[in-house]
Amino acid sequence: MRVLFLAPQPFYQERGTPIAVRLLLRALSERGDQVHLLTFPEGEDIELPGLVIDRVQPFPRVENVRPGFSFRKVYTDLFLAGRAARLVHQLRPDIIHATEEGVFLARHLGALYGVPYVYDMDSSMTGQMADRFPALSGLLKGLAWIENDAIRSARVVVPMCESLATEAREAGAKDIVVLKDVSLLTSATEDDGDLADEVLQIRSSLGLEGRRIVLYIGNLEPYQGIDLLYDAFRKVHAEDGQTALVVVGGAAAHVAEYRQRVSNDGLESEIHFVGPQPVSHLGPLMAQADVLASPRTQGENTPMKVYSYLDSGVPVLATDLPTHTQVVTEEEAALAAPEVDAYAEVMARLLSDPAWRRSLAAKARELIRREHSWPVFRERVHELYGRLESDVSGSSTVYSQSSSPH
Repeated sequence: MRVLFLAPQPFYQERGTPIAVRLLLRALSERGDQVHLLTFPEGEDIELPGLVIDRVQPFPRVENVRPGFSFRKVYTDLFLAGRAARLVHQLRPDIIHATEEGVFLARHLGALYGVPYVYDMDSSMTGQMADRFPALSGLLKGLAWIENDAIRSARVVVPMCESLATEAREAGAKDIVVLKDVSLLTSATEDDGDLADEVLQIRSSLGLEGRRIVLYIGNLEPYQGIDLLYDAFRKVHAEDGQTALVVVGGAAAHVAEYRQRVSNDGLESEIHFVGPQPVSHLGPLMAQADVLASPRTQGENTPMKVYSYLDSGVPVLATDLPTHTQVVTEEEAALAAPEVDAYAEVMARLLSDPAWRRSLAAKARELIRREHSWPVFRERVHELYGRLESDVSGSSTVYSQSSSPH
């Protein structure tokens, strides 16, 4: 199939949505599809059979486009919209695959040119805006209507978790295929044995020999619950003094802010913000921890890192919220209310109970192998696109010269 893939974000970067996009592109490439990826200027090129990467070039150019809503992102989207319209006419794709706000463009172009589209739904855009800008609740009703219209008009909606599937169903989606995220450990092609000299050695490099380690990996945006983790860890440390917190990831500005906070609190030897590390280092990094923390407090979509956490052989401490509980139960992860005292209490119990840690880690890995591995993901993508290919080939809505508005 000829696929126009709309990815309105920097690509490739080692963070949530771009990682998910790369996995999907890999699956489509292995299926033999011809994919034209339209994306932002920033990011690293990747090479896959059948893939063409097309980057819009705004002038004047903006840089450091971060996740979520921003005026920089909206500005770049304007250039992406113009380029996408030209590409639909030039390429005559069989299908448009759209992520994030690209779905609104797909909705318009799909109606104009008669091309069906897939909405790759990795979050509720209205929900994200409501969390970030609660004062705009009145205006968000309009955005919700537009988002629901795009959901209803999609040939298929592909949510990445059950809570988003429920939202899509309530919005009136015609067809829903849940495409769950996967562990990046089982989807990696790198040999961890070749990384021994490159991976940060947490205990020796940070002076943490003999300490138990709570590790967090991910960005430092407020919705991730970093402040909850920080304050809960301080309570645990005050009780035992034998545990350290290591935080991997985050934009440079956020890392600098938290390092200053650590300094102000006099906790330089206990809390370490080490900045971003390559995705290929995930496995070796996690293997050095005693507990992996996912303290997310907002949103219902599950953080991609959770799947790698669960595959690591290290127990996971997560907030008892739908963002986690739609994937795990208390059999696979330690769950705590998103409150400082509760999170600290479960953290302390988990650190002091090796048998519980081993049990959680073993059952979590079984879950990943069963439902969230690369082979399972690839099979689901191939099934979805095989069905789409059959549907589109027999559909009168396939792009044709007669459907062009020119």
